[in-house]
Amino acid sequence: MGRARARNDSGAGASPQAPVQGSGGGISRRSLLGGGALAAGAALAGATSCSQPSSGSAAATGTSATAAAGSAGATTGGPVGVARPAEAIALFGKDKIGFYGDHQAGILTGQQAHGVFVGLNLRPGSGVDQVRTMLQMLSDDVAHLVAGEKPLTALEPDIAANPARLTVTFGFGRGLFAAIGKPAAMPPALATLPAFSTDKLEPAWGQTDLVLQICSEEPVTLSYAQRRLLRDAEPFATVAWVQSGFVNSLGTEPPGTTPRNLMGMRDGTANERDPEQAAAVVWCTDPAYPWLVGGSHLVIRRMRIDLPLWDDLEGEGKEIAFGRRIGDGSPLTGTTEFDVVDREKKDDKGFFVIDPGAHAARAQPRTADERIIRRAYNYDDGYLPSGTPDAGLIFVCYQKDVEKAFITVQKRLAEKDALNIWATHVGSASYAVPPGPKPGGYIGQSLLES
Repeated sequence: MGRARARNDSGAGASPQAPVQGSGGGISRRSLLGGGALAAGAALAGATSCSQPSSGSAAATGTSATAAAGSAGATTGGPVGVARPAEAIALFGKDKIGFYGDHQAGILTGQQAHGVFVGLNLRPGSGVDQVRTMLQMLSDDVAHLVAGEKPLTALEPDIAANPARLTVTFGFGRGLFAAIGKPAAMPPALATLPAFSTDKLEPAWGQTDLVLQICSEEPVTLSYAQRRLLRDAEPFATVAWVQSGFVNSLGTEPPGTTPRNLMGMRDGTANERDPEQAAAVVWCTDPAYPWLVGGSHLVIRRMRIDLPLWDDLEGEGKEIAFGRRIGDGSPLTGTTEFDVVDREKKDDKGFFVIDPGAHAARAQPRTADERIIRRAYNYDDGYLPSGTPDAGLIFVCYQKDVEKAFITVQKRLAEKDALNIWATHVGSASYAVPPGPKPGGYIGQSLLES
């Protein structure tokens, strides 16, 4: 798979460090992570970004070979105006990712450039029959859409003809389990995430009964899939929220390059690149929940970032806060992006090279159970009434046990992570992700018919 995309209190309690001056008298490590001048002048709100630098492996990746080829330079002697460049452009619109299988697509699938997350709530009075009918309809339409075919009741075949690696991934919230009369079928820690000390959650971005994760390389295809699926769901559910995001488009950087978030940092470096290791991270195996074996646990967190404040921080300060270099994403203790983050390494004066309050140090898994697969998307929704940007990260992670992985790491980040100066979590939701449907079956069949 081509692109590395299966994607990650101020530092005021961080261990003291020797001052490190940047060029031109820049910010020191002590002043940045010890609650100094920058933090004092900012309106700082607390939640964390839970990137997941792991102890030595990197991103689950992927896209087709055809998408990796080609470049888009200026057209020579061709049409002008809005015409696309005519030279050496790889076509990937016909690339398809199947819907049926042991696992749902869109989890270990190489990350597409565009993603939208739709939170749905069941209509009052919904029961198992309504939920089953809705999931059957949605499954049938998804199977057609990802194959580049129009849904059975649609009238416009052309707009569906280029799926461009379209995937649709389903997650079930606690309200769906209540509606079908099986609340105990959802793992308790997944049904209700604990409160984290730095959260500033807004009800508009909260828990829903169902979520659809829809991803594609092509935004027109994605938009069409979204409206067709919401048309299916409309008799049974209402839309609570829609979160749209993006990462670097195909062709902007070489294949295998980890994309950047809006802070300019590589995002998803620590995801497992080895397929067997990635599978061990995400697929559920707990016999206490047999319907969920082959599925996963999903957390979606909306993280608003104070980008103007971040933009005014010099490069050295940004690297101290992350514990990684901006240019190539390498840890401050290494030389390449995928080198292990060494939290214990000290310099010749006896100070930690990566500050204990840096994001890479706080987020790094302490055990194999703390690993996640990160699949984050940037968002930019314009400006808030206050005049500040409403932009940041739709943090998305998959793991086989949310309590051992996400919750454990998030508590550590909430306690002390330098990025809490700039990042605030305003939305949070968690979902059980069923295994993939069998051919001719529907998503969630293992739950509803067990």
